[in-house]
Formats: sequence, C-alpha cells, structure tokens
Amino acid sequence: MSSPKVTVIGAGSLFFGRQAIWQMVHSSHLNQGTLALVDSNPERLKKLKTLAEMVIAETGVGLKLEASTDWRDALPDSDFVVLSFARDTVKYRGIDCTVSEKYGIRMCSGDTIGPGGVFRAMRELPLILDCAKDIEELCPEAWVINYINPSTVNGIALKRYAPKLKSFALCDGLHMPHVKRRYALRAGIIEEEAQFSPEIDEGFDLRIAGVNHFNWLLKADYAGEDKSPQIAASLRQEAASETDGGDVGAKAKFNAAIGYQLYEAFGYVPANVSHTKEYLRYWQGHGTTKEAIPPLSIWETEDRYKRHEEMWQQIDQFISGELPIADYMTTFGPDHATDIIENMVGNLGKPFYVNTFNQGAVSNMADDAFLELLSDLTMDGITPRVVGAFPRGLKALQELILDTHELTAEGVAKGDRRLIRQALLIDPLSNSIGDTNALMAELFELERPALPEHWYT
Repeated sequence: MSSPKVTVIGAGSLFFGRQAIWQMVHSSHLNQGTLALVDSNPERLKKLKTLAEMVIAETGVGLKLEASTDWRDALPDSDFVVLSFARDTVKYRGIDCTVSEKYGIRMCSGDTIGPGGVFRAMRELPLILDCAKDIEELCPEAWVINYINPSTVNGIALKRYAPKLKSFALCDGLHMPHVKRRYALRAGIIEEEAQFSPEIDEGFDLRIAGVNHFNWLLKADYAGEDKSPQIAASLRQEAASETDGGDVGAKAKFNAAIGYQLYEAFGYVPANVSHTKEYLRYWQGHGTTKEAIPPLSIWETEDRYKRHEEMWQQIDQFISGELPIADYMTTFGPDHATDIIENMVGNLGKPFYVNTFNQGAVSNMADDAFLELLSDLTMDGITPRVVGAFPRGLKALQELILDTHELTAEGVAKGDRRLIRQALLIDPLSNSIGDTNALMAELFELERPALPEHWYT
C-alpha cells in the first residue's frame, strides 16, 4: 500500500491530532497518502487544517489533505479510521468526579472505571456506534482504531455490535518501544535512555497484560534474570521522596508508593499506576484505619481547562508565525496510533500493545476477554503474543472489571437503565446500593444535555 488514507475523526482532540500530523509527514510509508481531518467544531478544524498545510509545505512531502465537519464526507476510500472525539469531556468528567465524591467514590481521572467510566461511555459510545454504521457502508474494509475512553468498553462494543469491521482499541500508556525503555531504566539494565539499543530490546523479555489501564508486568526477564524485584525496588526508592505538593495533577500523585504497595500485596508490578489506582477501592477513603497513602485526589477540572487552552494557544502561535513552523518538527513526535498504522502499511513487523480479544494469549482467561496485549499487527489481522496464566488474585480483579465493562457496553448499546445500574453496582468502587441509586439519578439529571434523549423517555 503506497498511498494509504488515514481519517481522524475528532482531529480537534489535540492530544492526538498534532502528533498524527507529525507522523503522517515524517513517515515514508504514510506521507504519500491522504490525511483526512474531521471535527464537528469548524473553528478548531480550520486551525488543524491550516497547521497541517503549513507542516506539509515545510517538509515538501506529497501528503494530500482533506478536512470536513461531516465524517461521511471523509470516510470513502479510508484505509484507517481513528476515533478520537469527546464531547465536552473536561466539563463532564468534572461533573462525574465531583458528584461521585459526594457518594464516597474518588476518581483521579474519571474516564474509565467507576461512575465516570460508565457515564463517559454513555456519552461517547452512541456516537461511536453511529460512526461504525457509516464505516460499514462507506469503507467497510478500513481498520477502525478506537482511541476514546473508556477504551475497553468502546472496544468491546465495536466487536459485539459492529462485528463486520476490523477494529481494535488503543491507549497511549503502553506505547512501544518507550514503555520497554522505561522499564529497562527501572530495572537497571540501562542507566540512561540513550543506551537502549535493538540488542537490549531483543534481550529484554517484558510481558504486560490485563484490562486496559489495569495491566500488570507478568514477566520482566533479562539475561536469564527476573528483573521484577529491581523494578519494584525502584518504585520503593522513588516513593520515599514522593509528595503531593506542587502542580502535580491527580493522576500523578503517589504512583510510586501505590505501585510498590500493590507489588507487596500481589507480587506483581502494576504497569499503569496512574489509572490502576483508580480501579481499586483501597484509596477511596472508605476504611477505618489511617493509611500511609492518603485518599486519591480527584480530577482537576480547572487545571485541565487551562492545559487545553495553552495547547490551542500553541497552535495559534504556529499558525501566526510567532513560533516558527520548523519548531513544530522538534516539539512533537510519533503517536501510538500512527506508529501502528505505519507498521501495518509498511509491514515492518514491530509488536505493539493493543486492546483486542485474548485469543488464548492469557491461558486462564476466555478467548473473547478484551485485554491489552502485545500483538503482531498486519493488514490481514492481529495476533496477540502468548503471555501465560494470570495469577489468581489478579485474575479475580480482572474478571470483575471486565464484567463491569461488558455490562456497560451492553447497557449503552441497548439503552437499558437496568443494565447500567447493574454495571454501577458491580463496579469495584461501589459500596452502597442507596448511594449508587442517588449518584445515578444525579448524574442522569446533570448530564442530560450530553446524553441521548431515549434515556429520559
């Protein structure tokens, strides 16, 4: 495939849109193709289109550019469709977290598990499924990459309710080879990032698996030695100097201390502590014993608004020339989704972590368990690499979380309040039927502008 078409729906989602432009012009496998930008906000779309035009002109590549506020205009002939949109996500995640805190559930991110995960799925998934129908009609052979949280819920729904499509879900937390380099540092295999080489990459057998945002290092072997104890020791050492001061966001607080505490409890290192801690009720503040690690800080709405504003200001500076467009080339870099697309188009044979059906990779979980697994990806399909068995304690937690996500996907797809209530009640953060009923009623009322009307009829 010499000229792939990549369509990004939700290009105004700056966490992905800016890097997608960078990768599309820098990759020799992609920069003779087409980048189609789609966003429902005309002003934001215009800015991203202008930025992309400037980057294409600066590099002189043959990349074609399309832009539309209607995804149906962009979908025909697409080889890849990346879903990366969110409706007023800062506002509604703030509501989810604030209301949940009233009922004893503290969420530092509020976009995957707990009431925040359920209600974000209710806001985003109907639009994802609408888009999937149009993909089936207009470009049925395209690969569909879901980049929208809750990644597992939305990924499950695409598999269950749009089974004809080739799809997988994605999160940037396990972007290869960066995640492997990071653990090589923690394990003492290398002392600085520049020392990470193809030989070290090949010799470091790192295996991570689990539900998205709740994955664990099941193996970390190098030169015949298990490096997990060294990785855990680095967490313990880092924890000794951790504080909750400064401008560290809620997702970043006490991650080393929590990671080491989980290692002590379960014997395995959590791979994505900034989210994993939110999946467990231990730091929600329900206990009677004073804990060494304080309860989670909740999602910082105003700080997120400020961060997004600064990101758009940077885009404006590039467009106005206040920042030279040449600086864009060194400011940004490859993105997880476009790295994978490049790999598939170029048949490069690199493995990546994606969310997909287990297919036997974890031997003691169902084949259709939707897990984040190191996988080989080609234009023909996805093959997860074998991991082995999950230890019993962690497997029990994985199954509960998967059941919560499965119920959420089914409840949203069917528009069934009963199933949504069940998902909230079995969610690992729930402790009270009464609180769950009250929380659910309050969120339905406050989020009515963002939810389909069928929930209220």
